[in-house]
Amino acid sequence: MPELSVVVITRDEAARLARCLRSVAFADEIIVVDSGSTDGTVEIARAHGARVEVTSDWPGFGAQKNRALALARGRWVLSLDADEWLDEALAAEVARIVAAPPADLAWRLPRLSSFCGQWMRHGGWYPDRVLRLFPREGARFSDDRVHERLLWSGLRADLDGHGHLLHESMATLTVANDKMNRYSSGRAADLAARGRRGGLGRAIGHGLWAFVRTWILRRGFLDGRLGFVLAVHNAEASYYRYLKIWLECGGEPPRAPASPPSSNSPSPPTR
Repeated sequence: MPELSVVVITRDEAARLARCLRSVAFADEIIVVDSGSTDGTVEIARAHGARVEVTSDWPGFGAQKNRALALARGRWVLSLDADEWLDEALAAEVARIVAAPPADLAWRLPRLSSFCGQWMRHGGWYPDRVLRLFPREGARFSDDRVHERLLWSGLRADLDGHGHLLHESMATLTVANDKMNRYSSGRAADLAARGRRGGLGRAIGHGLWAFVRTWILRRGFLDGRLGFVLAVHNAEASYYRYLKIWLECGGEPPRAPASPPSSNSPSPPTR
């Protein structure tokens, strides 16, 4: 039985996947579940020794990661996104843990993310400990469309002081805005399904709070001008999330008119 399985889900990640897979070349097996890439992602994955499964649909991040997890055979699993990679120090520590693992213990990896080319060390982005290294038995991902979570009932520990999980989160502002639009839609659907309500007031309130939390409370101002840009980006993401719950996900039903319009009311303009 393999000791360590690395699982990665992809779609059109040819520009970043090789870096990710090279950083885990020490793993016993690498599994890539792809959802219809057209840019050479599958070929790159196979060139790096990965087992590739291609799916015809996109069920969301959580469900897709569970598909990858179901293919893993190792006693331990390391879950990565295609835009993440282990630095040398963290790779060595992961290999050491897998070689002599404590029982029923999952590990949070310290993640350092970049935004528009700058490593962000404040604003709530660092230290960003993410639960990614875990025993295969007894673990699964939540079914959230975005911001999925690893569901694990055992003990957890932090791998601080042993390198970083590096993350090229959003390389450009165009990428950031595109990701914000896609993720806010998925998150709005998840929240609406749980009964969360949207609305203009809620959208404004959540957006303002996201800016204050990022820029002031979490000291995003220490990251300089891009710290401010990130705070605004977070505010916009929260704002649109709650607008979409209201306007696209049925999170706030329309109010009935107080009285029916009279028969001699002017017709609405055509478009």
